[in-house]
Amino acid sequence: MNHPCLSCGACCAHFRVGFHWSETEPMMGGTVPAGLTARLDPHRVYMRGTWSPAPRCIALDAEIGVRARCTIHPDKPSVCREVLASWEFGAHSPQCDKARIAHGLAPLTPADWHDDGDIAA
Repeated sequence: MNHPCLSCGACCAHFRVGFHWSETEPMMGGTVPAGLTARLDPHRVYMRGTWSPAPRCIALDAEIGVRARCTIHPDKPSVCREVLASWEFGAHSPQCDKARIAHGLAPLTPADWHDDGDIAA
Protein backbone atom coordinates (compact mmCIF):
# COMPACT_ATOMS: atom_id res chain seq x y z
CA MET A 1 0.00 0.00 0.00
CA ASN A 2 1.27 3.46 -0.85
CA HIS A 3 0.87 6.16 1.75
CA PRO A 4 -2.10 8.35 0.68
CA CYS A 5 -0.01 11.51 1.06
CA LEU A 6 2.18 10.35 -1.83
CA SER A 7 -0.73 10.90 -4.20
CA CYS A 8 -2.13 14.03 -2.53
CA GLY A 9 -0.05 17.11 -1.62
CA ALA A 10 -3.15 19.16 -0.82
CA CYS A 11 -1.99 20.39 2.60
CA CYS A 12 1.26 21.72 1.09
CA ALA A 13 -0.77 23.71 -1.44
CA HIS A 14 -3.38 25.03 0.96
CA PHE A 15 -1.95 26.20 4.29
CA ARG A 16 0.34 29.05 5.24
CA VAL A 17 3.42 27.63 6.92
CA GLY A 18 4.93 29.93 9.55
CA PHE A 19 7.29 28.87 12.34
CA HIS A 20 10.05 30.11 14.66
CA TRP A 21 13.21 31.20 12.86
CA SER A 22 15.37 28.89 15.01
CA GLU A 23 14.17 25.94 12.90
CA THR A 24 16.39 27.33 10.11
CA GLU A 25 19.45 27.79 12.31
CA PRO A 26 21.79 24.76 12.36
CA MET A 27 23.60 26.04 15.48
CA MET A 28 20.26 25.81 17.30
CA GLY A 29 19.36 22.38 15.93
CA GLY A 30 17.30 23.73 13.04
CA THR A 31 17.10 21.70 9.86
CA VAL A 32 14.83 23.71 7.54
CA PRO A 33 16.88 25.22 4.68
CA ALA A 34 16.87 28.99 5.36
CA GLY A 35 16.92 29.74 1.62
CA LEU A 36 13.43 28.27 1.29
CA THR A 37 12.01 30.67 3.88
CA ALA A 38 11.29 34.38 4.21
CA ARG A 39 11.02 36.55 7.32
CA LEU A 40 7.47 37.08 8.57
CA ASP A 41 8.31 39.09 11.71
CA PRO A 42 11.19 39.25 14.21
CA HIS A 43 10.34 35.81 15.56
CA ARG A 44 8.86 33.88 12.66
CA VAL A 45 9.69 32.83 9.13
CA TYR A 46 7.48 31.11 6.57
CA MET A 47 8.01 28.66 3.77
CA ARG A 48 8.23 30.60 0.51
CA GLY A 49 5.10 30.26 -1.56
CA THR A 50 2.78 29.68 1.37
CA TRP A 51 2.02 33.32 2.18
CA SER A 52 0.33 34.05 -1.13
CA PRO A 53 -3.38 34.08 -2.07
CA ALA A 54 -2.95 30.61 -3.59
CA PRO A 55 -0.47 28.98 -1.18
CA ARG A 56 1.93 26.36 -2.50
CA CYS A 57 5.08 25.46 -0.58
CA ILE A 58 8.32 25.93 -2.45
CA ALA A 59 9.43 22.48 -1.24
CA LEU A 60 6.43 20.73 -2.80
CA ASP A 61 7.05 18.66 -5.92
CA ALA A 62 3.56 17.56 -6.91
CA GLU A 63 0.61 17.31 -9.19
CA ILE A 64 -2.07 17.65 -6.53
CA GLY A 65 -4.16 14.50 -6.22
CA VAL A 66 -1.84 12.49 -8.47
CA ARG A 67 1.67 12.47 -7.02
CA ALA A 68 3.35 14.42 -4.25
CA ARG A 69 6.60 14.65 -2.38
CA CYS A 70 8.21 17.10 -0.03
CA THR A 71 11.72 17.84 -1.30
CA ILE A 72 12.86 18.49 2.29
CA HIS A 73 10.77 15.82 4.01
CA PRO A 74 13.36 14.75 6.64
CA ASP A 75 14.05 18.43 7.40
CA LYS A 76 10.53 19.90 7.16
CA PRO A 77 9.27 22.42 9.75
CA SER A 78 7.63 21.30 12.97
CA VAL A 79 4.26 22.70 11.88
CA CYS A 80 4.31 20.39 8.86
CA ARG A 81 5.11 17.42 11.08
CA GLU A 82 2.04 18.24 13.18
CA VAL A 83 -0.43 17.93 10.27
CA LEU A 84 -1.54 14.31 10.27
CA ALA A 85 -3.31 12.51 7.48
CA SER A 86 -6.90 11.62 8.33
CA TRP A 87 -7.27 8.19 9.89
CA GLU A 88 -3.56 7.35 9.71
CA PHE A 89 -3.58 6.97 13.50
CA GLY A 90 -7.28 6.20 13.98
CA ALA A 91 -8.81 9.69 13.91
CA HIS A 92 -9.80 12.19 11.28
CA SER A 93 -7.65 15.27 10.78
CA PRO A 94 -9.65 18.46 10.19
CA GLN A 95 -6.63 20.06 8.48
CA CYS A 96 -6.17 17.13 6.10
CA ASP A 97 -9.89 17.01 5.29
CA LYS A 98 -10.06 20.79 4.70
CA ALA A 99 -7.08 20.80 2.33
CA ARG A 100 -8.28 17.78 0.36
CA ILE A 101 -11.78 19.22 -0.05
CA ALA A 102 -10.34 22.57 -1.18
CA HIS A 103 -8.54 20.74 -3.99
CA GLY A 104 -11.57 18.68 -5.00
CA LEU A 105 -10.37 15.49 -3.32
CA ALA A 106 -12.51 13.34 -1.06
CA PRO A 107 -11.46 13.21 2.59
CA LEU A 108 -9.54 10.09 3.53
CA THR A 109 -11.40 7.28 5.28
CA PRO A 110 -10.19 4.40 7.46
CA ALA A 111 -10.41 2.18 4.35
CA ASP A 112 -7.65 4.23 2.70
CA TRP A 113 -5.23 2.71 5.22
CA HIS A 114 -5.85 -0.96 4.40
CA ASP A 115 -4.67 -3.14 1.57
CA ASP A 116 -7.47 -5.24 0.17
CA GLY A 117 -5.48 -8.29 1.26
CA ASP A 118 -5.26 -7.03 4.84
CA ILE A 119 -8.99 -6.97 5.49
CA ALA A 120 -10.41 -10.24 6.76
CA ALA A 121 -13.38 -11.55 4.79
